[in-house]
This record gives sequence, C-alpha cells and structure tokens, in this order.
Amino acid sequence: MPAGLPALADADVPSTATTCPVVGIGCSAGGLGALEAFFAAVPPHSGLAYVVVQHLSPQHESALPQLLGRHTALPVLEVDAQTVVQPDHVYTIPPARAMTLAGNRLLLSPPASGSLHLPIDLFLESLALARQAQAVGVLLSGMGSDGTRGLAAIHAHGGLTLAQTPASAQAEPMPRSAIDAGVVDIVALPGELPLRIADLRSGGLVAPAAPQPAEAVAAALDRINGLLREHSGNDFSLYKPNTLLRRIERRMAVRHVDGIDAYARLLATERQELDMLSKELLIGVTSFFRDPEVWQHLRDVALPALLADRPAGRPLRAWVAGCSRGEEAYTLAMVFCEAVARMAPQPRCTLQIYATDLDAAAIDVARRGVYPEGIAADVSAERLARFFTPEEGGGHRIAKRLREMVVFAQQNIAADPPFTKLDVLSCRNLLIYFGVPLQKRLMPMFHYALQPGGLLVLGSSESVGGFGELFTPLTATTRIFQRSAGPQRVPKLAFTPRSADLPEAADDAAPADRADTLGALTDQLIQQTFAPPAVLVNADGDILYISGRTGRYLEPAAGKTNINVHAMAREGLREALAGMIRKALKEQPVPVLLQGLQVQGDNGPLGVDVTVQAIDRPEALRDHVLIVFRELPPTPARRRGTRPAGGPSQAALAQALEQARVELQQAREGLQATQEEMQTTVEELRSSNEELQSTNEELQSANEELTTSKEELQSVNEELQTVNAELQSRVDDLTWVKNDMTNLLNSTELATVFLDGDLHLRRYTPNAVKLFRLIPGDVGRPLSDVVTELDHPALVDDAREVLRSLIFKESSVRTHAGRWFRVRVMPYRTLDNVIDGVVMTFTDITDIKQLEAALRQRQT
Repeated sequence: MPAGLPALADADVPSTATTCPVVGIGCSAGGLGALEAFFAAVPPHSGLAYVVVQHLSPQHESALPQLLGRHTALPVLEVDAQTVVQPDHVYTIPPARAMTLAGNRLLLSPPASGSLHLPIDLFLESLALARQAQAVGVLLSGMGSDGTRGLAAIHAHGGLTLAQTPASAQAEPMPRSAIDAGVVDIVALPGELPLRIADLRSGGLVAPAAPQPAEAVAAALDRINGLLREHSGNDFSLYKPNTLLRRIERRMAVRHVDGIDAYARLLATERQELDMLSKELLIGVTSFFRDPEVWQHLRDVALPALLADRPAGRPLRAWVAGCSRGEEAYTLAMVFCEAVARMAPQPRCTLQIYATDLDAAAIDVARRGVYPEGIAADVSAERLARFFTPEEGGGHRIAKRLREMVVFAQQNIAADPPFTKLDVLSCRNLLIYFGVPLQKRLMPMFHYALQPGGLLVLGSSESVGGFGELFTPLTATTRIFQRSAGPQRVPKLAFTPRSADLPEAADDAAPADRADTLGALTDQLIQQTFAPPAVLVNADGDILYISGRTGRYLEPAAGKTNINVHAMAREGLREALAGMIRKALKEQPVPVLLQGLQVQGDNGPLGVDVTVQAIDRPEALRDHVLIVFRELPPTPARRRGTRPAGGPSQAALAQALEQARVELQQAREGLQATQEEMQTTVEELRSSNEELQSTNEELQSANEELTTSKEELQSVNEELQTVNAELQSRVDDLTWVKNDMTNLLNSTELATVFLDGDLHLRRYTPNAVKLFRLIPGDVGRPLSDVVTELDHPALVDDAREVLRSLIFKESSVRTHAGRWFRVRVMPYRTLDNVIDGVVMTFTDITDIKQLEAALRQRQT
C-alpha cells in the first residue's frame, strides 16, 4: 500500500479491543521443540489466550495437545466446532482444517481447494481484524513463508509481532521471511518470547497509554518530525497526528520509554532508533489483486472503454503512486494484458507503468519481482502459470514481459513533480494516512497529471472530497473516477520543497533578507549586462551553470535533451572546443585561448575569442572548467564603389590567409587533443580488457567450483534420500513392534504401569485403570499423586528401593474392595542395558487367596 510519501502501517480506524487478548502462534517443521520451550516459559496467569496453528498431516490425528500438556500447567484443547476463547487456555488446530477468529469464537472450515493452503496467514489475518491492537503474533521454526502476511496484518493494526531467532530454529525460512519483510517487532529465543510478551503488555503496547497534555504531545511530535526530517529528508508532519502517535507509541513500548518527551530525547541521541522509527512509518500492507471487484471492473469495463477512446497504436501511460513492493503495479499490468486479450479485434497498444514509492527497500524488492509461494492465495493458478515463472529455491518470479512494462523509481508524492499525460493513475489506500491539507493539494495535482478522460483509482475508504467537479465516478462502489473533460476552475498547484532548509519567500521578509535579495539581483544584472557570457562545465563537458546570454554561441541540440557543451556548441565553435577542456585541466592554471573563431550565428558568422580556464579554487569548484566568450567587433564594411577593379587587395588577401592559418592551427590543436584522448581511451580500454579477462578466468574457476559443489550436493542429497528411506523403514518396523506389544499387553490382561527415573507415569495398560484412577492427562505426573485402590502405602518406596538396588520386589497386596493382587516391581531396562525407570505388574490372585483360606479352614 504505501506510497511516494512514506505509507504508514496502520489505518486510522478505532480499535475493537476485547477483554481477552489472543496470542497466535505459527510453526511447521521443527516447531515442536520451539513450542515446548515457549509454553514451558508461559506464566500461569497471564490473562492471554494462546492459539497454536501448525502445519499438520491431514491423514493423521494430532498428538499436539498431549505433547504440549506436559510442558505447561494451562489447559491444552484441540479446537472443535465454534470453540469459545478463554484466557489462560491453549488451543491447537485440528488436522485438515482452516481456522479463523470471529469475536470470541474459533471457527473451523475445510481448507480452500485449488490454492495453496496457508493456515497461519489465514488465522493471523483474522486475529488482526478481530483483536486490532490486542493481537499478538508469533512465528516459530518452519519452512516456507506462511505467516509473513499474517504478521504484516497484525503489525498494520497496531498489534505486537514476534519471531524466533532464526539461528535457534531447526528450520529458519519461516521466521527469516517475516524478519526480512520488516514486520517483526521482537526477535528472541522461544523461551524468552512469553516473558517479552508479558513485559510489553504490562508496559502498554496493547493497553492504552496514559493520557498526556495535548500541548506537550504536540510539541514532542513536532520535535520528532523535525528529527525525522533531518535524518531522512521526509516530512511526516503532513500525516494524521493520531496515526503518527500510534506508530510512535509502539516504538516507545518496545524501548520501554515512559512518555513521548523521553522518546524524543532518545531519538536525538540514537540514530539507530531513528532508522527503526522510519521503517515503522514506512511499512505497508499490500497484496496482489487487493479488492478483486476493482480489478474486475478495470479489466471488463474501464480499460476497454479507455482503449476504445484512445488513438490506435498510441501507448498508454499509468502511474501507481505508493507501489510498495510492486504487487499493485504488476496487478495493473496483468489486468491490462487480460483486457487486451478479451477485446476483439485485439488492439495494438502498449502500457507503460511508472511505479513509485518512498521506501527504497520496497522498490528494490519490486524491481527483483520475486515473491513467496504465499501469493497463490491471491493469484489464481491460471495467472501464476501465465504471468509468473517458478524459482528454484521456491517462490514465483514475474514474467519478463510484465517486468518490462513497469519502471520503478523512488519518489515523494508530496514534494516531487508528478508524472504527466497519464491515462491511469492508481493511488489506493494512501490518502487515508494524510491530513486534510495534503489531500487538498494532491487532488488538483492528480487532475493536472491525467489526460482528459483518464482514470483515477482510489482505495475503498477514499474519495475525491470537495473536488467532485474535477472527477466523475464511474461506479458507486469501486472508487474508480474519470477526469472530467469540460472546463473547470482548477486550484493552483503547490509543491513542497524537498529540503526543510530551503527558505520560503514571504512578502513580510526581514530587512536583512531584502538586502540579500537586492544584492543577488544586482549581481545578476551585472552578469547579464556587463560581464562576458560564460558557462561552467565539468570534465565531460556537461553544463553546470550559465552566466549571461550564451545563445549566440550555444543552442539546444535536436532530439533528446542534451546539455553537454560539445552538443550545444554552434558550428565553428564545436570543432575548436574538441579536446580543449581536457587540455585546460591538464595545463592548469594556464588558460587555453582560442582567438578569432568564426561562429555561425543566426544572422551570419560572428568573431569570438574563447577562454577555457580550469578552476583550482574555491574547493567546491575544483576540477571544473569555465568557458568565457568575448565577441569581437564586426569588421567595417567597405563603401560602395571603393572595391578595386582588379579584385581583392593585398591586405584583404593577407587577412584571409592569416584567418585560414589561425583556423588551421586550431584544427590541428583540436585533432592533437582528440588524438591524445583517443590514445588515453585506448589504454584505458586495454586495461579494462585485461581486468575483464582476469575476471572471466576467476568466474570460470568459480563456475568449476560451483559445479563440483553441485555434484557433491547431489551426492549428499542421494545419501539423505537413502537415510530417509532407512529411517522410514525403521519407523514402519517400530510401528509394527508397538502394535505387537500393545496387543500382547492387552491379551495378558495384566495391569502394568511404566514409570520413568523420577517415578513419573510414562505409560499404562487398560487394566491398570481398575487399580489406579488414571486418565490420559496423567501421563507425566508423579505416581504418588495418583489415587489407587491398593491398600499398600509403601508402593512408591518399593519402587525407589528397586531403582537403588536393581533387585526386583514382589508382594501380595489387598485392595479396598477385598481383592488380592501380586505386585511385582522390576527395573526398566532399555535396549542399551540402561536402567531408565521401573515396571510394575499387578496379577489378580483373589481366587488363589480364597482357595488358601478355604484350605486353612478345612485343616482347622
């Protein structure tokens, strides 16, 4: 979205905060370890709800709730139909589902068919809309770029965004993508993120800041705007104050600064914080085909009508102001190609798009034209195949024919002159960030830039304001306007100087200013009236400054604008100046004099003396050359009847001969200078050729090394595939072994309990539920915390003794219901013969005990 002026990252819309802030957590490959570290550090009463969105296999049930339940005291629940969000709860997404947040409910739906499934982006974008400034987004380990757009949406609405340190992630592409996009507030280890969230939340990032006096806030805001203007040259004072304050408050919370005055003092001392605030203000939210109905109307109605109204074969011109990373400019190019393809017969026309933005980093991304796989959510498969080419490392690259239609440039829409003679001007979702005075300045400028009948495309929340006579709406919903063709009273155009240091002209100027102006005007009058005309040029002959009237000696060359003195010199002067600039620089401070040149003027030849002087002082003009023209008085004309009958006189012939000799000498000097330049150029080319040959050899060597590395990587890849196949085979074997062991334990009808080295419950058989009140959530709890039916208080002590002595124990124990069990406690040995806990088996011997009692009674 952002524009030629820095586009701010949040719209000026009211927050819809609720009583339960939500933390959305996204991860995929390698994310389980990061999740465990994250939730192990979550405080028990944070007041936040945590929603985990992980890339899951649709064919298998998720064990994520049980796995996370071992590392947190919070309840961990898998989301079902319309789960209500509650604070201090953890919710996980089920497999093969897409999830969104609406109000206080988590809604499930089937994944979108025919497009790339990006569950993290989908949920985080819904979280940004539902919670606004109370939304918190976290990205952990994972492959791909899923989550980057979601964090951008949260960042745009004033929420908090965090990412795992890429170096600590098993798979770093997911957090790396968000960090590179500039939408992450905090980067830290997974175990540190919950504390940072709690710290910043208590510091006021998601809670409203304490009110301050309006005068103090306005004064501090002026100081901050001044620092930003001095640092980056961008004037943010033209934005809405509330929008600026929200972005400043975010940085205040991240830096733990209390009060906007203290933050202004911090900016005055830390250049890095000025960079961070500038990036905060420049971040924009954009995507391909944003507001699809607008692009559909352009393709089907507006552009065909525009093409029909324009002369056949004339190229169309478009300007996308605030192009950000280029999505909107390329969208316009795609829509234009589709509109032309739909017309019958197809018109032969081209579209030249000028796309501008103030953010240099965003312009660099746009010029590369490479976008992540996530754009498949906005761009159809047909358009991906037609207008993009797949990248080897993942992602999509804009097709060459589209890239050639767009010219990207860095521009400040409020200070720089606009592009003109436009057929389409797109300025969407930019005006909402500007104050009313700037909006009133831009609308007449847009009218001036467009040709009659041209299209102005605005965002869904924007309008032309009080300039309805300049633009006619084409529809009531798409915000597409047409420049009015009839005569209108257009307000005066105004442009803001780029530098704040430029003085503004005023009628009530101070006396000192008037004196300076008087002196400058006097100097200008003297230069134009009495001083000889002259030009200041650089070593290449490009004219930097013109003093006096030089039109008798220089004139603009036909064709493309060229202000080089060699191109503008008139006939007679052009040949004499060849090589003189280089000669003057070489022989400085001695000037080079060219006397008696005959320059072909508009009314015949002119005699002129030319001085070419290299400048040594002042320092600012060093290595520049001043060319001064002194016109010679005209030769007196002969009176009629005085010409000798025998032809020209001896004096006239001598004068003509001398003139020819001077011109010949000047030509020789010019040729000599040209020859020296050519020799210098040949030597430089020879040196450059040798450097290029050396570079070519180095590149060939590097290419051979890369080829070897590629072969090694292919070999490693094949080895990894083999290892993966072996591991898969082992997993299959282990699955069958687990199935066999489960069936064996169930068939023996023995109650068996497995404990780890700390006597925490590791596993149990179904029959153990008859003796212990066990539920799946008890896995990981100490055995001493589990209620049992056995009348055997020393059971835990027996287990400790077995771990100590490694000698099994066996005893008969009675239950509270009168049944008897033989309890056998044995060490748990791994395949590596390592003791890693105990195994308890409980065999029902009630019948044996009853038989023994009956035998004893019979004996007595």
